[in-house]
Amino acid sequence: MELSTVRAWLRPRVRDTVKWGTLGLAAAQLAAATAVWGVDTLRKRREPPGGEFPRSAPAAVQVADSELTVYTYGEDLYEAMLAAIRGAEKYVFFETFIWKGDAVGEEFKRELVAAAERGVQVHAVFDSFANLVVPPAFKRLPDPVHTLRFPLWRPGLVTLNMRKSGRDHRKILVVDGTVGFVGGYNIGELYATQWRDTHVRVEGPAVWELENAFVDFWNAHRRPHHPELEDRGAQSWDSRIRALRNSPSSLLFPVRGAYITALDRARERFYTTQGYFIPDVEFLDAMLAAARRGVDVRVLIPEVSNHVLADWVARSFYERLLRGGVAIWLYQGAMVHAKTATADGRWTTIGTTNIDRMSMLGNFEINLEVHDPDLAGRMEEIFATDLTNARPLTLEEWQGRPFLARVAETLLHPLRWLF
Repeated sequence: MELSTVRAWLRPRVRDTVKWGTLGLAAAQLAAATAVWGVDTLRKRREPPGGEFPRSAPAAVQVADSELTVYTYGEDLYEAMLAAIRGAEKYVFFETFIWKGDAVGEEFKRELVAAAERGVQVHAVFDSFANLVVPPAFKRLPDPVHTLRFPLWRPGLVTLNMRKSGRDHRKILVVDGTVGFVGGYNIGELYATQWRDTHVRVEGPAVWELENAFVDFWNAHRRPHHPELEDRGAQSWDSRIRALRNSPSSLLFPVRGAYITALDRARERFYTTQGYFIPDVEFLDAMLAAARRGVDVRVLIPEVSNHVLADWVARSFYERLLRGGVAIWLYQGAMVHAKTATADGRWTTIGTTNIDRMSMLGNFEINLEVHDPDLAGRMEEIFATDLTNARPLTLEEWQGRPFLARVAETLLHPLRWLF
């Protein structure tokens, strides 16, 4: 048989094999995702979240002429944020990813409107996609409040253009340039008492870091009817406190770089708490390299998060991490949603950025990076408290998981690019 004849015979059969193989894989992934989601739905009905977890009381630390206070309980944080809004005299910059239309959300809305009505310049930003389920009436703020709804539809979603597809995942509050807040907390009743998250309050010159981040974002995304905000410039420059801003529209992702640099520099310990943990190749390599050097690398994540598919995609990394000496701790009984890390008792980051593709390379995010032993010590104390409500995952336990679980992890691993 001639070679050309063989090729002609093989070509359609290869195409069919590839086509049906691809369809079969997609069907298997869909089946695995549906099964995981279904089991999780039943679990949530049987075991509604209790939300009980150990708390770390707010405590202030002096850093570079500014005061930083870390919050790990939503009610404490909301009380401080609302007090700041009530005391506003000049302006309020408010930005959030999720803004629930419940009692907590209504209280924030009421105070923002009240501030605007007494002459305070109020600018509010929220992400339209994240608030699709929020009643439209709640999202209509009166004219005195300058409102920027980050658009639901972005053209990059079709063209796969990273510059025009990210969501606004940031959470910022700045009042009068004297006090600011940033961290993982969204606005809502659920987060007030049932989720374990981390936010930081900043008072002093370093508030400019958050204000500048808000002003730049507002001016870049405002519509013609929105007023332009003044770029005031920094009153001082101290590198011990910096706001790192992931900006997909500019292809800038400094938060990812800061994490990897901290891992590369770490000599003794690196602790991180994450709501969703799906590291990319370089991030994973940096963690394993640190562990090989003898660094005590610990990752604290929820045993069961509010996004079960993200949990299962994350599981596909566990064995390599455990074999490489990285300790995995699973938080119990509540959703831990924090995005924090500390290294060697000297470096800390607190913010909105998860260790996953969407946060590291897709969404608009902001983290504070702080070089200070007192704040790092405070974060290590909080981490130790959180470990009292977590259990270590051992390599032996992980290797003993059911065969079907291994199959599901393998099928769902390619979906890591969706998170």
